[in-house]
Amino acid sequence: MEMPDKERVARVTEIIAGSPKGFDDAVKAGFARASKTLRGITGMRVVEFRVAVENAKVVEYRVRLEVIFLLER
Repeated sequence: MEMPDKERVARVTEIIAGSPKGFDDAVKAGFARASKTLRGITGMRVVEFRVAVENAKVVEYRVRLEVIFLLER
């Protein structure tokens, strides 16, 4: 296995995002918002899926995401 030329250190932060359209849109909304404040995002992991229900209908799809980003030197 080839090692990178320089050391990298990353951090993981957790966010929750929601969308009335579906889980895919919730993930995209979370990524779009995280990208506004975090630089160097290298990946995300969906930790949890949930839905909000009102009057026996799904009204929002929610995801809990771990956002992985590189720390700047």
